[in-house]
Amino acid sequence: MLPPFEIHQPATPAEAVALRARHGESAALYAGGSELLLAMKEGLGAVEHLIDVKTIGGLDTLALASDGAALVIGATVTHRALERSPLLRSRFPMLADMERQVANVRVRAVGTLGGNLCFAEPHSDPPTALLVHEARVVLHGGAGPRRLALADFLVGPYESALGPDEILTHVEIPLPPPRAAAAYLKFGLRERPTVGVAALLVPDVARVAVAEARVAVGCVGPVAARLPEVERALSGLPLAALEAGWPSAETSGERLDAVGDLHGSAEYKRAMAGVFVKRALAQAARRARAAA
Repeated sequence: MLPPFEIHQPATPAEAVALRARHGESAALYAGGSELLLAMKEGLGAVEHLIDVKTIGGLDTLALASDGAALVIGATVTHRALERSPLLRSRFPMLADMERQVANVRVRAVGTLGGNLCFAEPHSDPPTALLVHEARVVLHGGAGPRRLALADFLVGPYESALGPDEILTHVEIPLPPPRAAAAYLKFGLRERPTVGVAALLVPDVARVAVAEARVAVGCVGPVAARLPEVERALSGLPLAALEAGWPSAETSGERLDAVGDLHGSAEYKRAMAGVFVKRALAQAARRARAAA
């Protein structure tokens, strides 16, 4: 049973910020509630005030920015809306594919991207895929709006860089470079994934070799993270070699800050990360070559 609480429905980001400042730690932001309500039922945190951000105009935005350089996703856009979006499928097909894999259709119907990122559940799909797209979040607080790279917003398990007087209003995703192809793969035996891997490859003009690579691994450690050493090693490699299976990918998880839990030991997670980095790179390379 849920404990008693008061719900507030602000009309603007400024009103939501003022409510957070007024009620402090006794307040929580509420969007889809797919994670928050479960935590409240378990008695985790004394939440006496829910600030419903769905009533704020403009937070259901899903459109290209005015300059056409990025996709703007409002904090209250659901996973289901993203999964079904023609815009996402045409411009960011890997993200649409990832969204189809989030939890189950009931969760996707109510859960929001903004809520997912703010809750910072370590076994979560979106952060990993968004990292290779170099996403950033837009936060609104008492000092006004600020933008923060997603990599800097993700601080730790259930911890983000959201200030005590801030709300997340939008996620901005720059359009990928020309010729880019990406893949997202995950594995898990429980409801939440044990490992998630995203790979984005930008081939050269001839679509023969890798000009740029971005690789991220999530669900293994405290937060999803890019693998810069792997990315550097991929530069210049033939796409055909990756499609056939790059042997060095198998060791890509060795330096991950893995945490053992119900989903597996740290050693197991590192090993599985290597397996799925190899598979994700092969899939991304295949897509890059097929588009030629």
